[in-house]
Amino acid sequence: MQGHQIITLSVALAVLAGCQTQKPVPPPVPLASQETTVQGTVVGDDRTAMEAAIDVGPGAGAGASSSAEAGRGGLTINPNAPESYVVKRGDTLWGIAKVFLRDPWYWPEIWQVNPQIQNPHLIYPGDTLRLVYIEGRPTIMLQRGDSARAEPRVRSQPLEGAITTIPYETVAAFMSKPTVLAKEQIKHAPYVLSTRDMHVIMAEGNTLYARGFSGPVELGTHYNVVRVGDPLRDPDDGNRIVGYDGVFNGAGHVTRLGDPVTLIMTESARETEAGDKLFAGGVDVPLDFIPSAPKIRTTGRILAVSNGVTVIGQYEVVVINRGAVDGLAPGNVLAVYQAGGVIPDTANKGFLNGMSRLVAQKVRLPDERSGTFMVFKTFDHLSYGLIMEATDIIRVADRVENP
Repeated sequence: MQGHQIITLSVALAVLAGCQTQKPVPPPVPLASQETTVQGTVVGDDRTAMEAAIDVGPGAGAGASSSAEAGRGGLTINPNAPESYVVKRGDTLWGIAKVFLRDPWYWPEIWQVNPQIQNPHLIYPGDTLRLVYIEGRPTIMLQRGDSARAEPRVRSQPLEGAITTIPYETVAAFMSKPTVLAKEQIKHAPYVLSTRDMHVIMAEGNTLYARGFSGPVELGTHYNVVRVGDPLRDPDDGNRIVGYDGVFNGAGHVTRLGDPVTLIMTESARETEAGDKLFAGGVDVPLDFIPSAPKIRTTGRILAVSNGVTVIGQYEVVVINRGAVDGLAPGNVLAVYQAGGVIPDTANKGFLNGMSRLVAQKVRLPDERSGTFMVFKTFDHLSYGLIMEATDIIRVADRVENP
């Protein structure tokens, strides 16, 4: 019995000695990277920012932590915010901000400005944005992708692939054929001097002559011909004219320079007369502004909508009766409120019964928020902007004010 124990002990000692002579294999050491790598849950590459803001499930990413309410003032992180987001073509800055924030106009408060980048506010497809917390405060960090390019010189053109704050195509369509004209636009716009052979109803290929250009004119430049229509008065001050209706007549391009300039018509919608105004077909506003609340308290009303619809939806261009003199600037965000109706209080009818509606006290219901509006162009007394979100019916004359 003792012999068996001695043999067993000897075998155990031999195995132990063999294990001690075999050195453990160290885990692989990760290669050092010159750039900070992105960690966390990245939103799938096949969704734009607006789709991601809707589709990301509850509890995803850093934003779902108890820090979701971190921040100052009204800053609130979207509870569905991912830890990181890869920018895609078709995104807008508003949509990206909506991925991370409940209220996108607080974007500047969480955006980490990088002094090494020429314009840190420009974001390109392929860039990665990370949501991190620095001393408890939410911050968005930018990691440049391979497709990022230098800031272009011409600000009136799409920024060479950079993500714009609002949809470029929507703004371009309105600016080329404005349906509401500010006094400043009318004053500085070139005008129709005459048409060849005194034509009134222009057709494709007809010629017109124009003067009043404030700068150099280039061959081939496209212009839209717009009639100055009826004055638009401030609904809060009926004696003040804040703009004029703009009526699209047609379009043409420059074929000969001089004084007057010669244009050939490429489109005609209605008659053209001397004095009608010309507006360039491009966009004359920078689209790289940042969403923000107005610096001063502003209250106004929707004055007009671009396509004449009665019910206004998302990405409709609207005009409001407040402008630069009221403290507004491109990128400012305003809340839209639907006016509450006035109803009779017939809850306590008493003996009046059927006559209660005639004698009942009238009660005005409170205004209810119905959407969000962002300014993209200001004039002295009016501004152009987009309805960024519409949660209920929006109409002309609805109120706008600081969010």
